[in-house]
Amino acid sequence: MIFYWKGNALMSLNLSADEVLSTTRAVRRRLDLTRPVPRELIEECVDLATQAPTGRNRQRWHFLVVTEEAQRQAVADVFRRALPLATGHPLTDRDVSRMNYHAASTERVFDSLRYLVDNIRRVPAFVIPAVEGRTDRASVDVQSGVWGSILPAVWSFMLAARERGLGTVWTTAQAPLEHELAEILGVPYDEVMLAAFIPLAFTLGTDFRPAKRVPRDQVLHWNQW
Repeated sequence: MIFYWKGNALMSLNLSADEVLSTTRAVRRRLDLTRPVPRELIEECVDLATQAPTGRNRQRWHFLVVTEEAQRQAVADVFRRALPLATGHPLTDRDVSRMNYHAASTERVFDSLRYLVDNIRRVPAFVIPAVEGRTDRASVDVQSGVWGSILPAVWSFMLAARERGLGTVWTTAQAPLEHELAEILGVPYDEVMLAAFIPLAFTLGTDFRPAKRVPRDQVLHWNQW
């Protein structure tokens, strides 16, 4: 049985596999900023994360966890300065169409992101997954192998966190200032790539629900596009 801390007591969410998969949300506004996350819970999540598939069994994944106060503030400062620079690729017309399908929920996402930025220094833990090998100038086949060896592990970490009453949100805000963040964390930048920047905290309540998504017939293809 899997447990999470509530006060001084151990409590269990006891979610089914389908519930964990459908209710692991990007948690921003509902992160509990007042409670530290026990190291034991994070270690359990990492143990489960490293059961994920990995290309050629190379297991090049790493998880940097930041909880110490001064280090957290330094890392949070990088997040705040990097986020405005992480613009990504322009949205396509189809992107906008899908976003408008549930316009209200999309607006809530941006509202919660602003809240996270305003409160990032209060988040009790940051998890920064990393992978050996850089893809800055790599071919697509090399990129797919490297990212395919870290993304499943990180998603497993986030699912394990959900079962333990913890909330996460995948961000790539570190990317524009990755070199600076690597220096703060003592990461050998030329050899290791920081894959994401994940705030971690207990959630305010555990009653998360499946998100509204575009209909299945818009994404499911049989035999051909």
